[in-house]
Amino acid sequence: MQGVLSGFLVIAVVIGVGYVIGRRGNLGAQGSEVLTRLAFHVASPALLFTTLARADLSVVFSGRLLVTALSTAAVAGVFVAVGVARGWGVGRTTIGALCSSYVNSGNLGIPIAVYVLGDASLVAPVLLFQLVGVTPVALTILDLSTAGGKQPLWRRLLTPLRNPVALGSLAGVAVSAAGVEIPGPVWDPVQLIGNMAVPAVLLAFGISLRGSTLPLRSGDRGAVLLAVGLKAVGQPLAAWALAVGVFGLRGAHLLDVVVTSALPAAQNLFTYASSYGVGERLARESILISTALSVPVLVAVAAVLG
Repeated sequence: MQGVLSGFLVIAVVIGVGYVIGRRGNLGAQGSEVLTRLAFHVASPALLFTTLARADLSVVFSGRLLVTALSTAAVAGVFVAVGVARGWGVGRTTIGALCSSYVNSGNLGIPIAVYVLGDASLVAPVLLFQLVGVTPVALTILDLSTAGGKQPLWRRLLTPLRNPVALGSLAGVAVSAAGVEIPGPVWDPVQLIGNMAVPAVLLAFGISLRGSTLPLRSGDRGAVLLAVGLKAVGQPLAAWALAVGVFGLRGAHLLDVVVTSALPAAQNLFTYASSYGVGERLARESILISTALSVPVLVAVAAVLG
């Protein structure tokens, strides 16, 4: 369980540093907002580009990816159905659906894949699916729901091509598919900028915790509980049922898909919520609680299926 514990320790330390920075006021009143904008508009697109530009796109067609895609759609669909029935609004429901199904496949998934599953590449299909499929769709919905009604139709149709995160992902896929080799003087600065993404997201998340109320003390309690329940329990169960009952996976392959589905909600979801000014408390509390709950869940999954 060294991979699980070390991955969580790294995240906790950086978030803790952000919290201390927020308490001390080192970055001023707008520190969290500046870091969020830096991550969303500059660092995250660069990170996604460099990640995907050298990725093996053939993993997109793996059977295990189908399990991930279907389990993601299942739990996100449950949250959307409840959100529509409860009238939570398009933006808030979109953030909640992401918190229910979008796993931390990068800064937590990679070390867990190495230490628990024995192969870092096993998390690549999930990473690619989320970056290429889920992220552009979700951010397009957020774009349209927050500003789309004020824009002409042609501008709304071009929304995915104006989003920095979506652009970074699509550009990386295009470079990988074309087999283009980017020269070092161009690649190195982009990679250096991309390396800021994860620390910036975690520090902004930590700063945002300063002065915030304890989880489940706000009007978002019902949405948070639903998102956390679907993420921590519903998605790994859905992945297990699909893997065993539909795709007939057993042994190591079954462990791979269930472990990756049991990862907590990704920290960059708070960046998306903050950037669009919708569902910020929902994202923050869902990430925090699902991260805490995922430790015993991952340990249990590894013990039962490993």
